[in-house]
Amino acid sequence: MVNHCGRFVWYDLITTDTEAAEAFYTDVLGWGAQDISTPGRAYILFAVGQALVCGLTQQPEDATKLGAKPRWLGYIEVEDVDATADRIKQLGGAVHVPPTDFFDVSRFAVVADPQAASFGLIHWLRPGRVLPAGPETSGGVGWHELLAADREGALDFYGALFGWQRADTKVGPMGTYQLISAGEQLIGGMVTKPRKVSVPAWVYYFNVADIDAAAKKVKAGGGQVLGDPIEVLDGSWILQCLDPQDAIFALAGKRKYKTIIHLEPFASREPSDVRPRGRK
Repeated sequence: MVNHCGRFVWYDLITTDTEAAEAFYTDVLGWGAQDISTPGRAYILFAVGQALVCGLTQQPEDATKLGAKPRWLGYIEVEDVDATADRIKQLGGAVHVPPTDFFDVSRFAVVADPQAASFGLIHWLRPGRVLPAGPETSGGVGWHELLAADREGALDFYGALFGWQRADTKVGPMGTYQLISAGEQLIGGMVTKPRKVSVPAWVYYFNVADIDAAAKKVKAGGGQVLGDPIEVLDGSWILQCLDPQDAIFALAGKRKYKTIIHLEPFASREPSDVRPRGRK
């Protein structure tokens, strides 16, 4: 079995309307859905064929009252969730949800880096039972982008915690975009966030076959498209969006027809104006 420790392997959408979110994402990304909720715990699995992509759960009412917004949360696989959570605190981060078992499937925790960007830790309790979608899977997550308060500080933290390494560096209108790798695999990028972005955050890019067709489905389903598609180095195009509950997500895919577009930064909502400039 391939060792994915130190890499993103799972994602949850935490939202205020699970029924509406299920309808929206199954249409936009072509996912199948399976409800595995139990009394007191709502949870829906999304899949592409036999490969699981992510989960969907209800945001607690208390969190909503405290101002929490619907959001995507990515989980990084580790050998020992408890020890890694302790290490995060030692490195200046925080633990929001302590290590907890999810049925007999996984042990997880919700944490934050020293700049307050949230992410999850996960360890599969029964390896091989869950078959997550790979980064090249249509409908799966193919890119991870951190909008950091301090890019260099973030690199130091994730490097010390997971062994992530610097890859190429790209320079554009928004500043320096640092590509990052886990072992031999390029997994994403880090950039210092624009001032208008108040809170550091991870943004997840879902693969689609046709980005223009997917954008039309986003709009038809009540979501928002934040600007025009932008071309990146491998010939793919990327686009950031908001779902109907205002959770930000992004798309990456090909275009059947290229059109002339303006590349000036647009006034987006939280959390990002930035586009990855080095997908491979």
